[in-house]
Amino acid sequence: MTIPGPGGQGLQLTPFRGLRYVAERVGSLAAVTSPPYDVVVRPDGLRQLETADPYNIVRLILPQADTPEARHRQAAETLRRWQADGVLAPDPEPALYVYEQRDGPTLQRGLIGALRLSRREEGIVLPHEEVMPHIVEDRADLMRATAAHLEPLLLAYRGNGNGTSANEASGYGTGGGGTGGSGIGGEGIGGAARVIERTIRGEPLLSTTTEDGVDHHLWRVTDPTDLVEVAADLRHHQALIADGHHRWATYLRLREERREPGPWDYGLVLLVDTVRYPLRVRAIHRLLRRLSPDDALAAARRAFRVRTIDGPLPRALETLAEAAHAEPGAPNAFLLAGNGHFHLLDRPDPELLARTIPEGRPEAWRTLDATVLHHTLLDQLWDVPDTPEHIGYIHDPTAAVEQAERLGGTAVLMHPVREDVVHELARQGIAMPHKSTSFGPKPATGLVLRSLTLG
Repeated sequence: MTIPGPGGQGLQLTPFRGLRYVAERVGSLAAVTSPPYDVVVRPDGLRQLETADPYNIVRLILPQADTPEARHRQAAETLRRWQADGVLAPDPEPALYVYEQRDGPTLQRGLIGALRLSRREEGIVLPHEEVMPHIVEDRADLMRATAAHLEPLLLAYRGNGNGTSANEASGYGTGGGGTGGSGIGGEGIGGAARVIERTIRGEPLLSTTTEDGVDHHLWRVTDPTDLVEVAADLRHHQALIADGHHRWATYLRLREERREPGPWDYGLVLLVDTVRYPLRVRAIHRLLRRLSPDDALAAARRAFRVRTIDGPLPRALETLAEAAHAEPGAPNAFLLAGNGHFHLLDRPDPELLARTIPEGRPEAWRTLDATVLHHTLLDQLWDVPDTPEHIGYIHDPTAAVEQAERLGGTAVLMHPVREDVVHELARQGIAMPHKSTSFGPKPATGLVLRSLTLG
């Protein structure tokens, strides 16, 4: 798949009337935000968000009721009520939004807008993971009920910058760097990057610091010249879905349900130029709710080397990282946790891999940890169905271990995939197993929403 050439129809990011919290009607902007829906996995985390403020966005993205139909209906009614009561209000005119996150030495900036949808084969937006149908169905029902995009996807593209990341050029990590982006708005940049650097010199539309210590700033871009410059730049680029595969698949499904062109032809996204703002790649871990550690280890010993690893968890994760980087082309490695112990699984039996890993895929896919986990361990050795009753997908390793201990299950902790592997497979049109990667920093949910009734 090639990058759209000059005059092509690459990324088409359009302004929209953002639906945003009215600061005077809520306790604080930080108190109404949430991580993305699939990161809020622990019941205590959900309760904490719900009690942080009666208008926390989690009541829309993860409504609580007895049935799926009741949950989605409740979210729609809550969204309508908050708009009627003036808790949420639309901006006066369509805009793109510059979004900035600062987390210690890490700086990320990007553009939030409504992106024209495209299928994988068009080579404009590249997924890199498979999706689970039941999650797509749930998100589709929620979007239909609310007629809204409640949280932006995270998309990565490689802009035409000068090759120096903004974190380096602004002095981040060496004590420098201010909101004005000193040193990164000069020669060598243009298009979307130039518009972003020009915009952040103005007063932010909103600023807040969330409980995790991350600073968030939002600016509005409405000047026609700026919008034209962004559009002219982005039409030459393609993007990788960094976070939000299920929501992207949902966007496409809902677009297919409409016969006439309209707002459902676009999806809410955050576009980040990773030349200037490199993303972090982390693993997503597995919680095997009904598989005891003893049973998991007994079966794994038939085809893997199994070693007991000293804790605590940070030290055990370091051992996993060392195993993953032991040598070029190091064999797969997994960290099992449960019953208060850690075990490292590595050096899988090559004959078993040959029998269980599907043929006809690139070697980079066949040797992924996630591929070996699902096809060899889960399917063959452990016989664990890939259903929500049996497997949970958890971003935080501490949360995965805590839940495994509470349930008497097993946590399988993973090592991150290299970013270059993700990009290469995506360019080949090869989907990795679902929940193989966690790119970040992820945008906070609740800073700007897109109502499809507003356009």
